[in-house]
Amino acid sequence: MRHPPRSVLSATAGAFALVSGAVVPAVTAQGATPACTVEYAVTAQWDNGFQGTVKITNNRAAVNGWKLTFDFAAGQKVTQGWNAKWSQSATTVTAANESWNGTLGTGAGTTAGFLASWSGTNAVPTAFRLNGTPCNTDPDPTTPPPTDPPPADGTAPALHVSGTRLVDAAGRTRRLLGVNRSGGEFMCVQGRGIWDGPVDDAAIKAIADWKADAVRIPLNEECWLGLSDIKPEYGGAHYINAVKDLVARVEAHGLTPVLDLHWTYGQYTGNSAGCSDVHAGCQKPMPDLRYAPSFWSSVAGTFKDDKAAVFDLFNEPYPDRATPSTTDAWTCWRDGGTCPGIPYEVAGMQDLVDSIRAAGAKNVILAGGLAYSNDLSQWLTYRPTDPAGNLAAAYHVYNFNTCADESCWNSTLAPVAAQVPLVAGEVGENTCAHGFVDQVMKWFDDHALSYLGWTWNTWDCSSGPSLITSYDGTPTTYGTGLRDHLRALNP
Repeated sequence: MRHPPRSVLSATAGAFALVSGAVVPAVTAQGATPACTVEYAVTAQWDNGFQGTVKITNNRAAVNGWKLTFDFAAGQKVTQGWNAKWSQSATTVTAANESWNGTLGTGAGTTAGFLASWSGTNAVPTAFRLNGTPCNTDPDPTTPPPTDPPPADGTAPALHVSGTRLVDAAGRTRRLLGVNRSGGEFMCVQGRGIWDGPVDDAAIKAIADWKADAVRIPLNEECWLGLSDIKPEYGGAHYINAVKDLVARVEAHGLTPVLDLHWTYGQYTGNSAGCSDVHAGCQKPMPDLRYAPSFWSSVAGTFKDDKAAVFDLFNEPYPDRATPSTTDAWTCWRDGGTCPGIPYEVAGMQDLVDSIRAAGAKNVILAGGLAYSNDLSQWLTYRPTDPAGNLAAAYHVYNFNTCADESCWNSTLAPVAAQVPLVAGEVGENTCAHGFVDQVMKWFDDHALSYLGWTWNTWDCSSGPSLITSYDGTPTTYGTGLRDHLRALNP
Protein backbone atom coordinates (compact mmCIF):
# COMPACT_ATOMS: atom_id res chain seq x y z
CA MET A 1 0.00 0.00 0.00
CA ARG A 2 1.25 3.49 -0.78
CA HIS A 3 1.80 5.36 2.48
CA PRO A 4 0.27 8.69 3.52
CA PRO A 5 2.24 11.77 2.48
CA ARG A 6 3.65 12.45 5.95
CA SER A 7 5.41 9.09 5.86
CA VAL A 8 6.88 9.25 2.36
CA LEU A 9 10.06 11.26 2.97
CA SER A 10 13.40 10.91 1.22
CA ALA A 11 16.23 9.14 2.98
CA THR A 12 19.45 11.11 3.35
CA ALA A 13 21.32 11.13 0.07
CA GLY A 14 24.77 9.60 -0.08
CA ALA A 15 27.61 9.13 -2.52
CA PHE A 16 27.27 6.57 -5.26
CA ALA A 17 29.38 4.65 -7.76
CA LEU A 18 28.42 2.90 -10.98
CA VAL A 19 28.89 -0.86 -11.34
CA SER A 20 28.05 -2.35 -14.74
CA GLY A 21 25.24 0.17 -15.07
CA ALA A 22 23.88 -0.33 -11.54
CA VAL A 23 24.04 2.37 -8.88
CA VAL A 24 25.74 1.25 -5.66
CA PRO A 25 25.86 3.27 -2.42
CA ALA A 26 29.14 4.32 -0.93
CA VAL A 27 29.32 4.88 2.80
CA THR A 28 28.36 8.35 4.04
CA ALA A 29 28.17 10.14 7.34
CA GLN A 30 25.00 10.94 9.24
CA GLY A 31 23.97 13.50 11.83
CA ALA A 32 26.77 15.47 13.55
CA THR A 33 30.14 15.57 11.79
CA PRO A 34 31.88 12.22 12.37
CA ALA A 35 35.56 11.94 13.21
CA CYS A 36 36.20 10.51 9.77
CA THR A 37 34.26 9.70 6.61
CA VAL A 38 34.76 6.68 4.38
CA GLU A 39 33.11 6.32 0.98
CA TYR A 40 33.24 2.72 -0.24
CA ALA A 41 32.45 1.95 -3.88
CA VAL A 42 32.54 -1.09 -6.14
CA THR A 43 33.72 0.37 -9.46
CA ALA A 44 33.67 -2.83 -11.50
CA GLN A 45 32.45 -6.38 -10.96
CA TRP A 46 32.76 -9.65 -12.87
CA ASP A 47 32.40 -13.37 -12.19
CA ASN A 48 34.24 -14.09 -8.94
CA GLY A 49 36.03 -10.72 -8.86
CA PHE A 50 35.57 -7.00 -8.39
CA GLN A 51 37.42 -3.71 -8.12
CA GLY A 52 36.73 -1.32 -5.27
CA THR A 53 37.82 2.03 -3.86
CA VAL A 54 37.75 3.70 -0.47
CA LYS A 55 37.86 7.49 -0.10
CA ILE A 56 39.01 8.47 3.39
CA THR A 57 38.39 11.95 4.82
CA ASN A 58 39.81 13.03 8.18
CA ASN A 59 37.46 15.47 9.97
CA ARG A 60 39.50 15.87 13.15
CA ALA A 61 43.04 16.94 14.02
CA ALA A 62 45.73 16.20 11.45
CA VAL A 63 47.26 12.72 11.54
CA ASN A 64 50.71 11.62 10.40
CA GLY A 65 50.22 7.98 9.51
CA TRP A 66 46.86 6.27 9.10
CA LYS A 67 45.37 2.78 9.04
CA LEU A 68 41.86 1.98 7.81
CA THR A 69 40.18 -1.26 8.88
CA PHE A 70 36.86 -2.86 7.92
CA ASP A 71 35.32 -6.32 7.72
CA PHE A 72 33.99 -8.23 4.74
CA ALA A 73 30.84 -10.18 5.60
CA ALA A 74 30.44 -12.46 2.59
CA GLY A 75 33.78 -14.18 2.09
CA GLN A 76 35.43 -11.54 -0.12
CA LYS A 77 39.24 -11.61 -0.25
CA VAL A 78 41.57 -8.75 -1.23
CA THR A 79 44.16 -9.91 -3.77
CA GLN A 80 46.06 -6.67 -4.50
CA GLY A 81 45.74 -2.91 -4.12
CA TRP A 82 47.23 0.52 -4.73
CA ASN A 83 47.73 3.84 -2.88
CA ALA A 84 47.88 1.86 0.38
CA LYS A 85 49.48 -1.23 1.88
CA TRP A 86 46.62 -3.74 1.75
CA SER A 87 46.35 -6.88 3.88
CA GLN A 88 43.61 -9.18 5.15
CA SER A 89 43.36 -11.46 8.20
CA ALA A 90 40.25 -13.67 8.19
CA THR A 91 37.46 -11.18 7.40
CA THR A 92 39.31 -8.04 8.57
CA VAL A 93 40.84 -5.86 5.84
CA THR A 94 43.56 -3.31 6.61
CA ALA A 95 44.72 -0.46 4.35
CA ALA A 96 47.79 1.39 5.77
CA ASN A 97 49.29 4.52 4.28
CA GLU A 98 52.21 4.58 1.89
CA SER A 99 55.22 6.76 2.76
CA TRP A 100 54.03 9.51 0.45
CA ASN A 101 50.37 9.80 1.56
CA GLY A 102 50.57 9.31 5.32
CA THR A 103 49.65 12.87 6.35
CA LEU A 104 45.98 13.77 6.49
CA GLY A 105 45.21 17.30 7.62
CA THR A 106 41.84 18.37 9.00
CA GLY A 107 39.34 18.00 6.17
CA ALA A 108 41.91 16.30 3.94
CA GLY A 109 41.27 13.03 2.14
CA THR A 110 42.91 10.30 0.11
CA THR A 111 41.67 7.48 -2.09
CA ALA A 112 42.96 3.91 -2.33
CA GLY A 113 41.86 1.03 -4.53
CA PHE A 114 41.96 -2.75 -4.55
CA LEU A 115 41.08 -5.92 -6.42
CA ALA A 116 39.26 -8.73 -4.61
CA SER A 117 37.53 -12.05 -5.16
CA TRP A 118 33.94 -12.79 -4.21
CA SER A 119 31.28 -15.50 -4.46
CA GLY A 120 27.59 -15.72 -3.64
CA THR A 121 26.95 -12.11 -2.64
CA ASN A 122 29.23 -9.08 -2.64
CA ALA A 123 27.92 -7.32 0.45
CA VAL A 124 29.15 -3.80 1.22
CA PRO A 125 31.10 -3.39 4.49
CA THR A 126 29.10 -1.46 7.08
CA ALA A 127 31.69 -0.31 9.65
CA PHE A 128 35.01 1.45 9.13
CA ARG A 129 37.71 2.60 11.56
CA LEU A 130 40.52 5.06 10.96
CA ASN A 131 43.35 4.54 13.46
CA GLY A 132 40.80 2.76 15.66
CA THR A 133 38.20 5.56 15.55
CA PRO A 134 34.77 4.70 14.09
CA CYS A 135 33.94 6.56 10.87
CA ASN A 136 30.57 7.56 9.38
CA THR A 137 28.85 7.72 12.77
CA ASP A 138 27.74 10.54 15.02
CA PRO A 139 30.24 11.12 17.85
CA ASP A 140 27.66 10.20 20.49
CA PRO A 141 24.82 8.19 18.93
CA THR A 142 21.81 7.81 21.14
CA THR A 143 20.36 4.44 22.05
CA PRO A 144 16.58 3.99 22.11
CA PRO A 145 15.15 3.46 25.58
CA PRO A 146 14.58 -0.22 26.40
CA THR A 147 11.07 -1.61 26.19
CA ASP A 148 9.49 -3.89 28.73
CA PRO A 149 10.26 -7.59 28.17
CA PRO A 150 7.63 -9.65 26.33
CA PRO A 151 5.58 -12.24 28.18
CA ALA A 152 7.26 -15.63 28.40
CA ASP A 153 4.25 -17.83 27.59
CA GLY A 154 4.32 -17.71 23.79
CA THR A 155 1.51 -19.67 22.17
CA ALA A 156 1.75 -18.85 18.45
CA PRO A 157 1.50 -22.07 16.43
CA ALA A 158 4.27 -23.42 14.23
CA LEU A 159 2.93 -23.46 10.67
CA HIS A 160 3.51 -25.37 7.47
CA VAL A 161 1.75 -25.89 4.14
CA SER A 162 -0.47 -28.92 3.66
CA GLY A 163 -2.04 -28.93 0.21
CA THR A 164 -4.05 -25.70 -0.02
CA ARG A 165 -4.04 -24.98 3.71
CA LEU A 166 -1.80 -23.55 6.35
CA VAL A 167 -1.81 -25.98 9.27
CA ASP A 168 -0.23 -26.20 12.72
CA ALA A 169 1.88 -29.05 14.08
CA ALA A 170 -1.27 -31.03 14.89
CA GLY A 171 -2.62 -30.64 11.34
CA ARG A 172 -5.32 -28.12 12.29
CA THR A 173 -6.13 -25.51 9.63
CA ARG A 174 -4.95 -22.00 10.52
CA ARG A 175 -6.29 -18.96 8.69
CA LEU A 176 -4.26 -15.77 9.06
CA LEU A 177 -6.86 -13.18 10.05
CA GLY A 178 -5.51 -9.93 11.40
CA VAL A 179 -3.85 -6.60 10.70
CA ASN A 180 -0.75 -4.92 9.35
CA ARG A 181 1.44 -2.93 11.76
CA SER A 182 3.20 -0.36 9.58
CA GLY A 183 6.21 1.66 10.74
CA GLY A 184 9.27 -0.56 10.54
CA GLU A 185 9.59 0.11 6.82
CA PHE A 186 9.77 3.92 6.94
CA MET A 187 10.59 5.34 10.39
CA CYS A 188 14.22 4.14 10.42
CA VAL A 189 15.11 5.29 6.91
CA GLN A 190 13.62 8.70 7.73
CA GLY A 191 15.74 8.92 10.87
CA ARG A 192 12.73 9.18 13.17
CA GLY A 193 12.87 5.92 15.12
CA ILE A 194 12.00 2.28 14.44
CA TRP A 195 8.25 1.97 15.05
CA ASP A 196 5.44 4.40 14.38
CA GLY A 197 3.66 4.40 17.74
CA PRO A 198 3.84 1.94 20.64
CA VAL A 199 4.58 -1.76 20.22
CA ASP A 200 4.68 -2.69 23.91
CA ASP A 201 2.65 -5.50 25.44
CA ALA A 202 -0.44 -3.32 25.90
CA ALA A 203 -0.36 -2.30 22.23
CA ILE A 204 -0.14 -5.91 21.04
CA LYS A 205 -2.85 -6.98 23.48
CA ALA A 206 -5.14 -4.38 21.88
CA ILE A 207 -4.66 -6.14 18.53
CA ALA A 208 -5.35 -9.52 20.12
CA ASP A 209 -8.52 -8.10 21.69
CA TRP A 210 -9.91 -7.64 18.18
CA LYS A 211 -9.66 -11.46 17.96
CA ALA A 212 -6.94 -11.20 15.35
CA ASP A 213 -4.54 -14.13 15.02
CA ALA A 214 -1.85 -12.59 12.80
CA VAL A 215 0.16 -9.37 12.47
CA ARG A 216 2.07 -8.45 9.31
CA ILE A 217 5.21 -6.44 10.07
CA PRO A 218 6.68 -4.43 7.14
CA LEU A 219 10.48 -4.10 7.23
CA ASN A 220 13.23 -2.08 5.55
CA GLU A 221 16.24 -3.96 4.17
CA GLU A 222 18.76 -1.12 4.64
CA CYS A 223 17.75 -0.72 8.28
CA TRP A 224 18.02 -4.47 8.94
CA LEU A 225 21.44 -4.62 7.28
CA GLY A 226 22.60 -1.45 9.04
CA LEU A 227 23.76 0.30 5.86
CA SER A 228 25.56 3.61 6.07
CA ASP A 229 22.63 5.87 5.19
CA ILE A 230 20.74 4.69 8.30
CA LYS A 231 21.37 6.34 11.66
CA PRO A 232 23.26 3.77 13.77
CA GLU A 233 20.70 3.88 16.57
CA TYR A 234 17.95 2.83 14.14
CA GLY A 235 19.83 0.25 12.07
CA GLY A 236 21.76 -2.98 12.30
CA ALA A 237 21.68 -4.67 15.71
CA HIS A 238 19.33 -2.04 17.19
CA TYR A 239 16.79 -2.61 14.41
CA ILE A 240 17.14 -6.41 14.43
CA ASN A 241 16.68 -6.57 18.19
CA ALA A 242 13.61 -4.33 17.96
CA VAL A 243 12.10 -6.68 15.35
CA LYS A 244 12.93 -9.74 17.45
CA ASP A 245 11.30 -8.12 20.50
CA LEU A 246 8.14 -7.29 18.54
CA VAL A 247 7.94 -10.80 17.08
CA ALA A 248 8.25 -12.23 20.61
CA ARG A 249 5.41 -10.02 21.85
CA VAL A 250 3.19 -10.90 18.90
CA GLU A 251 3.77 -14.62 19.41
CA ALA A 252 3.26 -14.34 23.17
CA HIS A 253 -0.33 -13.30 22.44
CA GLY A 254 -0.84 -16.28 20.13
CA LEU A 255 -0.53 -14.17 16.96
CA THR A 256 1.36 -15.23 13.85
CA PRO A 257 4.06 -12.70 12.83
CA VAL A 258 4.36 -12.14 9.08
CA LEU A 259 7.72 -10.52 8.29
CA ASP A 260 7.45 -8.53 5.07
CA LEU A 261 10.25 -7.00 2.97
CA HIS A 262 8.54 -3.71 2.21
CA TRP A 263 11.06 -1.03 1.19
CA THR A 264 14.27 -1.78 -0.69
CA TYR A 265 17.32 -0.26 -2.39
CA GLY A 266 17.50 0.59 -6.09
CA GLN A 267 16.93 3.76 -8.10
CA TYR A 268 13.79 3.70 -10.24
CA THR A 269 12.23 6.78 -11.82
CA GLY A 270 10.04 5.10 -14.42
CA ASN A 271 6.29 4.59 -14.64
CA SER A 272 4.56 4.63 -11.21
CA ALA A 273 7.81 5.42 -9.37
CA GLY A 274 7.24 6.08 -5.68
CA CYS A 275 10.40 8.19 -5.31
CA SER A 276 13.67 8.95 -7.11
CA ASP A 277 15.87 8.00 -4.14
CA VAL A 278 18.25 5.08 -4.64
CA HIS A 279 17.92 4.22 -0.96
CA ALA A 280 15.07 2.20 0.58
CA GLY A 281 12.82 5.22 0.95
CA CYS A 282 9.74 3.96 -0.89
CA GLN A 283 8.24 0.96 -2.65
CA LYS A 284 10.34 -0.13 -5.64
CA PRO A 285 9.06 -2.24 -8.56
CA MET A 286 11.19 -5.26 -7.58
CA PRO A 287 13.71 -6.19 -4.88
CA ASP A 288 17.37 -5.50 -5.64
CA LEU A 289 19.93 -8.24 -6.20
CA ARG A 290 22.57 -6.31 -4.25
CA TYR A 291 20.92 -6.37 -0.82
CA ALA A 292 17.60 -8.26 -0.85
CA PRO A 293 19.11 -11.79 -0.87
CA SER A 294 21.41 -10.76 2.01
CA PHE A 295 18.41 -9.35 3.89
CA TRP A 296 16.47 -12.60 3.57
CA SER A 297 19.49 -14.73 4.37
CA SER A 298 19.92 -12.78 7.60
CA VAL A 299 16.21 -12.74 8.50
CA ALA A 300 15.95 -16.46 7.76
CA GLY A 301 18.99 -17.21 9.87
CA THR A 302 17.50 -15.18 12.72
CA PHE A 303 14.10 -16.90 12.69
CA LYS A 304 14.83 -20.34 11.23
CA ASP A 305 14.15 -22.01 14.59
CA ASP A 306 10.84 -20.15 14.95
CA LYS A 307 8.37 -21.94 12.68
CA ALA A 308 5.58 -19.60 13.83
CA ALA A 309 7.13 -16.77 11.79
CA VAL A 310 5.98 -16.39 8.17
CA PHE A 311 8.14 -14.69 5.51
CA ASP A 312 6.52 -12.39 2.91
CA LEU A 313 9.14 -12.08 0.14
CA PHE A 314 8.36 -8.61 -1.24
CA ASN A 315 5.50 -6.28 -0.49
CA GLU A 316 4.06 -5.21 -3.84
CA PRO A 317 5.98 -6.04 -7.04
CA TYR A 318 5.16 -3.93 -10.07
CA PRO A 319 7.61 -4.81 -12.87
CA ASP A 320 4.55 -4.70 -15.15
CA ARG A 321 4.61 -0.89 -14.82
CA ALA A 322 8.16 -0.83 -16.21
CA THR A 323 7.46 -2.89 -19.36
CA PRO A 324 4.45 -3.39 -21.63
CA SER A 325 5.27 -7.09 -22.01
CA THR A 326 3.39 -9.32 -19.59
CA THR A 327 5.80 -12.17 -20.32
CA ASP A 328 8.80 -9.96 -19.52
CA ALA A 329 7.17 -8.76 -16.32
CA TRP A 330 6.42 -12.24 -15.01
CA THR A 331 9.85 -13.51 -16.06
CA CYS A 332 11.44 -10.62 -14.19
CA TRP A 333 9.23 -11.41 -11.17
CA ARG A 334 10.44 -14.99 -10.99
CA ASP A 335 14.00 -14.85 -12.35
CA GLY A 336 15.22 -11.30 -11.69
CA GLY A 337 18.44 -10.20 -13.39
CA THR A 338 18.36 -7.40 -15.94
CA CYS A 339 14.69 -6.48 -16.30
CA PRO A 340 13.18 -4.20 -18.95
CA GLY A 341 12.63 -0.67 -17.64
CA ILE A 342 14.33 -1.28 -14.28
CA PRO A 343 17.87 0.17 -14.15
CA TYR A 344 19.17 -1.84 -11.20
CA GLU A 345 19.89 -5.57 -11.05
CA VAL A 346 16.77 -7.34 -9.77
CA ALA A 347 16.42 -10.22 -7.35
CA GLY A 348 13.62 -12.49 -8.53
CA MET A 349 11.30 -14.41 -6.25
CA GLN A 350 13.36 -17.55 -6.91
CA ASP A 351 16.51 -15.76 -5.70
CA LEU A 352 14.79 -14.85 -2.44
CA VAL A 353 13.36 -18.31 -1.87
CA ASP A 354 16.82 -19.76 -2.48
CA SER A 355 18.40 -17.33 0.02
CA ILE A 356 15.92 -18.31 2.72
CA ARG A 357 16.28 -22.03 2.19
CA ALA A 358 20.09 -21.82 1.95
CA ALA A 359 20.04 -20.24 5.42
CA GLY A 360 18.40 -23.39 6.76
CA ALA A 361 14.92 -21.90 7.31
CA LYS A 362 11.85 -23.95 6.39
CA ASN A 363 9.31 -21.29 7.41
CA VAL A 364 6.21 -20.64 5.32
CA ILE A 365 6.94 -18.18 2.48
CA LEU A 366 4.44 -15.83 0.81
CA ALA A 367 4.98 -14.51 -2.72
CA GLY A 368 2.80 -11.69 -4.07
CA GLY A 369 2.09 -11.28 -7.78
CA LEU A 370 2.26 -8.35 -10.20
CA ALA A 371 0.42 -5.00 -10.15
CA TYR A 372 1.23 -4.35 -6.48
CA SER A 373 0.34 -7.98 -5.65
CA ASN A 374 -3.15 -7.48 -7.13
CA ASP A 375 -2.53 -9.65 -10.22
CA LEU A 376 -2.16 -13.42 -9.72
CA SER A 377 -3.27 -14.32 -13.24
CA GLN A 378 0.00 -16.15 -14.08
CA TRP A 379 1.23 -16.87 -10.58
CA LEU A 380 0.86 -20.64 -11.00
CA THR A 381 2.81 -20.58 -14.28
CA TYR A 382 5.73 -18.60 -12.89
CA ARG A 383 5.71 -19.62 -9.23
CA PRO A 384 9.21 -20.21 -7.84
CA THR A 385 10.38 -23.65 -6.80
CA ASP A 386 10.45 -24.25 -3.05
CA PRO A 387 12.37 -27.37 -1.95
CA ALA A 388 10.69 -27.17 1.47
CA GLY A 389 7.19 -27.23 -0.04
CA ASN A 390 6.10 -24.31 2.13
CA LEU A 391 5.19 -21.71 -0.49
CA ALA A 392 1.91 -19.77 -0.50
CA ALA A 393 0.52 -17.02 -2.73
CA ALA A 394 0.03 -13.46 -1.50
CA TYR A 395 -2.56 -11.00 -2.81
CA HIS A 396 -3.41 -7.36 -2.03
CA VAL A 397 -6.72 -5.70 -2.76
CA TYR A 398 -8.19 -2.23 -2.30
CA ASN A 399 -11.35 -0.71 -3.69
CA PHE A 400 -9.31 1.18 -6.33
CA ASN A 401 -7.49 -1.91 -7.71
CA THR A 402 -8.18 -3.57 -11.05
CA CYS A 403 -8.95 -7.01 -9.62
CA ALA A 404 -11.42 -5.88 -6.98
CA ASP A 405 -14.67 -7.72 -7.58
CA GLU A 406 -16.10 -11.20 -7.28
CA SER A 407 -15.82 -11.88 -11.00
CA CYS A 408 -12.06 -11.33 -10.98
CA TRP A 409 -11.63 -13.25 -7.73
CA ASN A 410 -13.49 -16.22 -9.18
CA SER A 411 -11.48 -16.19 -12.42
CA THR A 412 -7.96 -15.46 -11.11
CA LEU A 413 -7.82 -16.15 -7.37
CA ALA A 414 -9.91 -19.30 -7.13
CA PRO A 415 -7.59 -21.32 -9.45
CA VAL A 416 -4.57 -20.30 -7.35
CA ALA A 417 -6.35 -21.12 -4.10
CA ALA A 418 -7.19 -24.54 -5.54
CA GLN A 419 -3.48 -25.41 -5.61
CA VAL A 420 -1.71 -23.46 -2.84
CA PRO A 421 -2.67 -21.50 0.29
CA LEU A 422 -3.70 -17.92 -0.52
CA VAL A 423 -3.21 -15.02 1.88
CA ALA A 424 -4.52 -11.51 1.26
CA GLY A 425 -1.67 -9.71 3.01
CA GLU A 426 -3.38 -6.33 2.63
CA VAL A 427 -7.09 -5.54 2.29
CA GLY A 428 -8.54 -2.08 2.62
CA GLU A 429 -10.37 0.88 1.16
CA ASN A 430 -9.91 4.63 1.11
CA THR A 431 -13.55 5.58 1.72
CA CYS A 432 -13.33 5.69 5.54
CA ALA A 433 -16.07 3.04 5.46
CA HIS A 434 -15.98 -0.74 5.24
CA GLY A 435 -18.47 -1.70 2.55
CA PHE A 436 -15.79 -2.91 0.14
CA VAL A 437 -13.79 -4.74 2.80
CA ASP A 438 -16.99 -6.48 3.90
CA GLN A 439 -17.31 -7.90 0.36
CA VAL A 440 -13.67 -9.01 0.37
CA MET A 441 -13.99 -10.74 3.73
CA LYS A 442 -17.15 -12.55 2.67
CA TRP A 443 -15.52 -13.98 -0.46
CA PHE A 444 -12.39 -15.01 1.43
CA ASP A 445 -14.48 -16.52 4.25
CA ASP A 446 -16.52 -18.51 1.74
CA HIS A 447 -13.26 -19.92 0.37
CA ALA A 448 -11.66 -20.43 3.82
CA LEU A 449 -8.79 -18.07 2.98
CA SER A 450 -6.69 -15.60 4.99
CA TYR A 451 -6.69 -11.78 5.05
CA LEU A 452 -5.09 -8.93 7.00
CA GLY A 453 -6.37 -5.36 7.15
CA TRP A 454 -4.19 -2.36 6.34
CA THR A 455 -3.23 -0.82 8.74
CA TRP A 456 -2.98 -0.69 12.57
CA ASN A 457 -1.78 2.94 12.61
CA THR A 458 -3.47 6.18 13.63
CA TRP A 459 -3.38 7.90 10.24
CA ASP A 460 -6.16 9.61 8.33
CA CYS A 461 -8.32 6.73 7.12
CA SER A 462 -8.65 8.22 3.63
CA SER A 463 -4.89 8.43 3.00
CA GLY A 464 -3.65 5.40 5.00
CA PRO A 465 -6.14 3.89 5.29
CA SER A 466 -5.99 3.31 9.04
CA LEU A 467 -7.96 0.92 11.21
CA ILE A 468 -7.64 2.80 14.50
CA THR A 469 -7.74 6.26 16.05
CA SER A 470 -5.81 5.16 19.15
CA TYR A 471 -3.35 2.37 19.93
CA ASP A 472 -5.72 1.15 22.63
CA GLY A 473 -7.67 -0.36 19.72
CA THR A 474 -10.37 2.31 19.25
CA PRO A 475 -11.43 1.72 15.64
CA THR A 476 -12.09 4.16 12.83
CA THR A 477 -15.38 3.69 11.01
CA TYR A 478 -13.40 1.68 8.48
CA GLY A 479 -11.73 -0.35 11.23
CA THR A 480 -15.03 -1.14 12.89
CA GLY A 481 -15.90 -3.42 9.97
CA LEU A 482 -12.80 -5.57 10.42
CA ARG A 483 -12.94 -5.59 14.22
CA ASP A 484 -16.58 -6.64 14.42
CA HIS A 485 -16.08 -9.28 11.73
CA LEU A 486 -13.08 -10.85 13.48
CA ARG A 487 -14.93 -10.90 16.76
CA ALA A 488 -17.89 -12.56 15.11
CA LEU A 489 -15.61 -15.26 13.64
CA ASN A 490 -13.89 -15.83 16.99
CA PRO A 491 -16.38 -14.92 19.72
